[in-house]
Amino acid sequence: MALEKEKAIQQQAYFDNDLVVCTKNGNWVHSNNFRRAFKVTADQLDIPKIRLHDLRHTHATFLLEYKVNPKIIQERLGHKNVNITLNTYSHALPSMQLEAAGKFDGFFSSCDQTSDQ
Repeated sequence: MALEKEKAIQQQAYFDNDLVVCTKNGNWVHSNNFRRAFKVTADQLDIPKIRLHDLRHTHATFLLEYKVNPKIIQERLGHKNVNITLNTYSHALPSMQLEAAGKFDGFFSSCDQTSDQ
């Protein structure tokens, strides 16, 4: 919504470069300026000091935890293939292993029950 507002205000002066983070007129933001703004915002919100790159890992981990398709996560992160995504992040979620084992066990339990009948 804010992007549409900026485009309306800037009109022809807005350069739509399809950037995730941009200046008010659509140009790229220098990484030093972005890091500085990130630090100021984090300080104002009194959140623990983390690297900007850590947000990427947090994002991917949350998406995996909420069972978003790994292919979608791979595309969002820009990894060359889904194996990179899974190798990088699956170790962070041991609960996924427990869930898989539980489902597998449930399958065999249901098979045992039907064979007993």
